[in-house]
Amino acid sequence: MRLLFVGFGTVGQGLAELLLEKRTWLKEKHGFTWTVTGIADTLKGNAYDPRGLDLERALQLVQKGESLTALGPSEWGAVEMIEQAQADTLLEATYTDIKTAEPATSHIRAALTRGLHVATTNKGPLALHYRELAALAASKGARFLFEGTVMSGTPLLNLVRETLAGCEILELQGILNGTTNYILTQMESGMSYEAALAQAQKLGYAEAVPDADVLGWDALAKVTILANVVFGAALKPSDSPCEGITTIMSTDIATAKARGLRYKLIGRVWREAGAVKATVAPRLIELAHPLAGVMGATNAVTIKTDVLGEVTVIGPGAGRRETGFALLNDLLHIGRRS
Repeated sequence: MRLLFVGFGTVGQGLAELLLEKRTWLKEKHGFTWTVTGIADTLKGNAYDPRGLDLERALQLVQKGESLTALGPSEWGAVEMIEQAQADTLLEATYTDIKTAEPATSHIRAALTRGLHVATTNKGPLALHYRELAALAASKGARFLFEGTVMSGTPLLNLVRETLAGCEILELQGILNGTTNYILTQMESGMSYEAALAQAQKLGYAEAVPDADVLGWDALAKVTILANVVFGAALKPSDSPCEGITTIMSTDIATAKARGLRYKLIGRVWREAGAVKATVAPRLIELAHPLAGVMGATNAVTIKTDVLGEVTVIGPGAGRRETGFALLNDLLHIGRRS
């Protein structure tokens, strides 16, 4: 498979490391072999060689802060490379802009129009343009996969699509943002919201401007993806109510705990009177519920089904290698079915 990376930041590099580490195993176990023909990154430079780029050297260059053009300079921008490069699959891992979903949507649209397969971890295009992009992929006979957009490397979309294919999904609810879950965990131990946020920022869980996490926007994008992909809805993030954790005080958490309850920021998707609905808000969860015991930066989703009842999946919801793994898993799915 000839791979084209667009976005070679934390996630792209995480995938690159896994591809190199597992190269022999992937070939022996799955019959999967790969060549990277192009890399495009706004900050790190663009490189292209139809014979294949040295991926190990690419990692070395970015770790030194040097330009990727040393691998094989390209005058193409990202979209031009997607339109003209010799490649089979686009790996789209650029920065998420949930308001416009650009430039990721243009990258994905260009790849699918050419008939390239696409694997992405970018939430924006899924939250705003899923139906259009899925229809385009189907019309071109291309695979369009995005496991890493909701729970990073923890399998949720693949679980619903394949392992739970015989079930009707009635409801999804869970902890979809590790940063807020970490903050709430620290507040339960006695920290103030401000101190817990500062610690989350120090550890790299929260950005310097943490609004996307603490106001619930990140979780909102994820429930929108779930509503559209799993339930077949056509929601936009702006269609659903969203409340973050900024108004929760340590005293609120202590009072809840004394009552056998625990605050969690919960994203929920369900059907009601024939309509698909989604919401993000802090909720009080009974301590006996599987979601209540999920602490720190971990994510979890409880899937309510008609056949199996409730199934809860718990695992990492972020991380360099974890999200890179989601892309790797998508590549293996594409390889099996292309």
